[in-house]
Amino acid sequence: MPALEMPAFETRVSRPGARHSLAAVFAVPLLAGALLAAFPAKAEPLGVTVRNESVNATCAETDNVTLKLVSDKVQKFNISVRHPAYLGMLLVDNTDPDWETCDMSGDPVVPADAKAPQPPTAAPKRITIFETPDMWLTGFVFPTFWRAATVPFRIGGDVTQGLHMVQLWVRAEGKAEEVLVVYPPDGYWRARPMSPAHMRDTAYGSSFLVGPVEQAERPIVRLKEVDFAPQTRTFTLHFAAGGKARMQVVKAGSDEVRLEVQLDGTPPGTFAALRSMYVTEGNADVARVAWRSLGSGKGGAGGIMGEAPVLSFADAQNASMLWAGRLVPSRHNTSAPDFIFDGFQGR
Repeated sequence: MPALEMPAFETRVSRPGARHSLAAVFAVPLLAGALLAAFPAKAEPLGVTVRNESVNATCAETDNVTLKLVSDKVQKFNISVRHPAYLGMLLVDNTDPDWETCDMSGDPVVPADAKAPQPPTAAPKRITIFETPDMWLTGFVFPTFWRAATVPFRIGGDVTQGLHMVQLWVRAEGKAEEVLVVYPPDGYWRARPMSPAHMRDTAYGSSFLVGPVEQAERPIVRLKEVDFAPQTRTFTLHFAAGGKARMQVVKAGSDEVRLEVQLDGTPPGTFAALRSMYVTEGNADVARVAWRSLGSGKGGAGGIMGEAPVLSFADAQNASMLWAGRLVPSRHNTSAPDFIFDGFQGR
């Protein structure tokens, strides 16, 4: 932004009865207006309700952790995905699934092709739907999924149908990695920062939902269509319940993936959620939560910080930040990232 040119002020004392020009009379108000225009007032922070609907579980592959963000006023917010605090000390990373004590026999199974279903062991079909040297999107069609793949994925005038999963890959800091995934049939997202120098790769862990969350055997967001604008790395989510959201990938680096979300015309209520798993402190993708509540002072000053184990966490009111993650390594997805939801602004 160019520097503001300060008007010259007359230093002589005016004579009694002297006439002042209009420029002199309005110099200070005009300067104040210019400064206000150049530096817009910072939006007041908004507090939201965090509802904990987590339950006990023994299966490490079951999403028994559910944290819902609820507000009738939110229009904008941020999601930051960061490596766990212990990652620099991590020597062994365990990303193998743990099916012990798990029974998935009752889960719905919807074939990708109802007329010619493939066996569950068939290989997924992979499609490159957009590609540049520094960014590309890869779509997958699985033999089966728990919901039908009916959500079109659009990039400009090109539409791809029948996708169960779409990966966003970026090339940065001398390497290429997958940093974001969306499952269009149920509205689930996963994200991870690029791996640090001492590790080849890191794991996904928790999932998150953006938009009107509803219950359909599990929490989901029903999407009508997903658009992607490569120039700005922005996903536009069109919701079956009404309205849309623009989610921009503003950062994808080795320390953080940061997403800025803007809601437009969505119904009031639950506007986002985190889904994860917890069996024990040492077998979890999310083990603890921390939150900051707004105070009554200017800009929310005077608020408090709280933290708790995820299963014993009671709902938080007027929260301006929610962190969900781990402080000690887990034998399940050991390198999986922490999540921060903040920057809530009103409609």
